[in-house]
Amino acid sequence: MNSPHPEIEPYDHGMLAVGDGNEIHWEACGNPLGIPALVLHGGPGSGSSANARRFFDPGRYRIILFDQRGCGRSIPHASDPQADMSVNTTEYLLRDIECLRAHLDIGHWLLFGISWGCTLGLGYAEAHPERVLALVVVGVTTTRRSEIDWLYRGIAPLFPEQWARFRRGAGLDTDEPDADLVAAYYRLLNDADPAIRLQAARDWHAWESAPILVDPAAKLSPKWSDDRYILARARIITHYFHHNAWLEDGILLNKASLLQGIPGTMIQGRFDLEAPLVTAWELSKAWPDGALVIVPNAGHSPTSPGMTDAIIAATDRFARGASNGAAGI
Repeated sequence: MNSPHPEIEPYDHGMLAVGDGNEIHWEACGNPLGIPALVLHGGPGSGSSANARRFFDPGRYRIILFDQRGCGRSIPHASDPQADMSVNTTEYLLRDIECLRAHLDIGHWLLFGISWGCTLGLGYAEAHPERVLALVVVGVTTTRRSEIDWLYRGIAPLFPEQWARFRRGAGLDTDEPDADLVAAYYRLLNDADPAIRLQAARDWHAWESAPILVDPAAKLSPKWSDDRYILARARIITHYFHHNAWLEDGILLNKASLLQGIPGTMIQGRFDLEAPLVTAWELSKAWPDGALVIVPNAGHSPTSPGMTDAIIAATDRFARGASNGAAGI
C-alpha cells in the first residue's frame, strides 16, 4: 500500500500575468532539480489543492500547481460578476499552461490531471506532445456532450429526490423532461441579483454532492461552505459546460494518436459516477502507450485509499524509470 507522501510547503510561488487582465497564482514544491510535474485541478474552477502535492515524491519531483483563470488565488475572481468570462475558455487555459512553462524555464514535464484536469491535460498533450514527458490522468474526462449530459440529466434516476430539488432550483417543473439545466443555471449564475446568484450556486453544489457522497471514502471540501468559492466554481463550470468547453465533440479521443510515444497511466474508480469508466476505456483503446488501471470499489475521489495507492504507484514508477533512463509509467 502506498501512503501519501509527507505534507510539504512551497519553496516558491508567485502571480503570473497571462494577458487579458488575468493573473494566475502558481507554486512550486519538492525538489527544485527534480522531474517537473504539473498538477491540473478539476472543476473547472475548483482551484488547486495542497493534497495534490502528496501524490509525488518530494525528493524526486519539482511539483508545480496553479489556479486556473477565475478561481483559487488567481485574479480576477469569477465570484465577481464583473469578471470577464469571455477570456476564460479552454484555449486560454492551454495558452496559460505554455506561458507558465516558459516562465518557469521548464523544457518538458509530466502532466497530472484530475477530472476536468484530464480534459485539459489531454488537450495540452495533443497540442504540445514535445513538451510532455508522461501523463497521469485520474477520473478520466474528455468533456464530450455525452459526458456533460450524463452529469446533468442521465444520472438523475439514481438520485430522484436531489434531482427534483435541482430542477426546482432552476425554476423548472416535471413537465419539461428535456430542459437544459446547465443553460438554466448558467443564466441564474449571471443574474444581476446577488441573492439569485448565490442561491443558484448553493443549489448547483447540492446536486453535485449527490454522486460524490455515494463513495463512503469521499468528503466534501470545506471550501464548499465558502460562498465566494462556490459562486466562482459554479459560474466557471456552467460557463464551460454551456459552451461544451469550446471543444469539437469527441476531438480529444479522435486525436489521441497524437499521444503516440507519450507514456501514461489512466486511473479510474470502478464505481465513479461523475466520470464513468467508459471514457477511460475508450481512451485506452485510442492511446496504446496509456495503461488503464481500474480501482475496484472506488469512486471519483482521488484521496480514497485505493485511488491514492494507484496514483502514487504511477508517479513513483515514472520517477524510478526516469532515473534509470526508461520511459515507462
